[in-house]
Amino acid sequence: MFALSVASWQILVGSQRVVNLGDLAWFGAAMFQILAPLQLAVAMPFATLLVASSVALEKDRKTIELLLMSRLSNSELVLGKLFASLLIVVVVLVSTLPLLLIFSLLGGVSMEQIIQGQAVTLAAAFAAGSLGSLFALWREKTFQALAMSALVLVLWVAGWEVLASRGAEIQYFGQTASHWAVILSPWRAVQEATRPRFGAADEAGIFANPVLLNIFASLVMATLLNGLAIARVRAWNLLREVRIGRSNTEDDGPLPGQTVQLQSASIHSAGGRLRAVWDNPILWREICTWAFGKKVLIIRAAYLMVFAVSVAATLAARSETSVGGTNGALSAEVAPVAAMMVVSLILVNALTVTSITNERDSRALDLLLVTDLSPREIVTGKLGGAFYNTKEMILLPAAACVYLWFTDRLSTENLVFIFLGWTVMSMFAAVLGLHAGITYANSRTAIATSIGTLLFLFLGIATCMRIMLAFTSTFEYQFGAFIGFIAGGSIGMYVALNWRYRSMAINIVAFFTPLLTFVVITNYLLGHYGAVFIVTALTYGFATAAMLVPAITVFDVAIGNSAAQDD
Repeated sequence: MFALSVASWQILVGSQRVVNLGDLAWFGAAMFQILAPLQLAVAMPFATLLVASSVALEKDRKTIELLLMSRLSNSELVLGKLFASLLIVVVVLVSTLPLLLIFSLLGGVSMEQIIQGQAVTLAAAFAAGSLGSLFALWREKTFQALAMSALVLVLWVAGWEVLASRGAEIQYFGQTASHWAVILSPWRAVQEATRPRFGAADEAGIFANPVLLNIFASLVMATLLNGLAIARVRAWNLLREVRIGRSNTEDDGPLPGQTVQLQSASIHSAGGRLRAVWDNPILWREICTWAFGKKVLIIRAAYLMVFAVSVAATLAARSETSVGGTNGALSAEVAPVAAMMVVSLILVNALTVTSITNERDSRALDLLLVTDLSPREIVTGKLGGAFYNTKEMILLPAAACVYLWFTDRLSTENLVFIFLGWTVMSMFAAVLGLHAGITYANSRTAIATSIGTLLFLFLGIATCMRIMLAFTSTFEYQFGAFIGFIAGGSIGMYVALNWRYRSMAINIVAFFTPLLTFVVITNYLLGHYGAVFIVTALTYGFATAAMLVPAITVFDVAIGNSAAQDD
């Protein structure tokens, strides 16, 4: 955030003269409007990710049973995991407060607005973390917890965005739809907190400050989620043998010895007809069995709801007006489809990385390594299974783009660019998850690194685009201002992707990807869409190959080391 502030100041000074206090006040208000939503966009998904992965890791390693057998109460177990996992998010938010207070010294934004923005972010992070904790304690598979949490967060924000688009057309209890959106949507509340204030508010009564009501609503939501998790944590996490034993035991049921025999048979027998296994058993298991649990159907249904909300937002758009986080870079019709694509890539990435971490935590990878399966078969099986199980998340955004083309919102040339670029980015997201899964011995670190890399990529792109449009229309001043930001991105990619392999190809990816991404952003804002496609395809296509080749050639070595370190 400090680097973005410095870059924005350099752009402002380089493109125009700062001659009075009004210019400083305008800069302070503009930076607060950029950084506060960015902070929320980082805090909410990471709060969910850290809490859900922490709880899911206990379940994957079968240590949740040990916690339940201890003297810990339900509230100590649930709230202890929640607050411990949220500590990182809270520390980061507190550490950014001094930087934001500097902008209040410049003018244009009051200290009250800054405190309200930080409080909204903290309350939303608490609610998002509680949501991740609930799903992780409820579901048995890590991917189910992560995917359901992410989709509910998207529906939470996107649903109120669709309602807010109706503005003053709909009223509930005397308040407009946009007003209720501020009360119940953290994204809208942060934007309201950053809005310039002129004079006293005209509203009165309980609805006078919707930002404070939003904080209260987030805290109430978090309390309800945690209350449900505390009440049901033991019922959700009973041993499977105990559940089966209880289901087989009746008043006039069989003798205890017979119960054990039936229980053992129901657990260990395959049952049903025999099925032919393909030449690649990994791919067969991922496609033809419920490798990710039967509750994946719920995830697909939730994604269909996200798709429906995105389509509704696209249909409700009436003109080429700019929307929220991109500040004019996307039209109102295209922005929901772009957001849906980002969600799809994150889900593809989450499925791929958890398909590796779950195998390692359950010690199933040790069995795979002593079979005659080659690394190529394991890698292609995992990738093929990930694409099959997320086919709706890949095909539906493509169908939405076809609709935009049919309604003349996209040209045929741009539709082809989007299809090819979407294919490249989908492959990049899947291979990134596979690479992180086999690189990091700790499953929580692997999941956070994989999903975090994608989140920071998209948030970085959106933020840079907004800064470019907010401070200047001349691109000649921007490269020098963003050079430090680009260098920081290169160091971050090197640490995240290449700390183990020391691959020269991944070194090239880490060094050039942030720079070329800046080129992509600049060409997009200038309308050079052909250049955007070519640079994107070459950059992320090469990055995919650089991660995929080590995964195939040294897959067994990496997993063997990971298992050893995990012990």
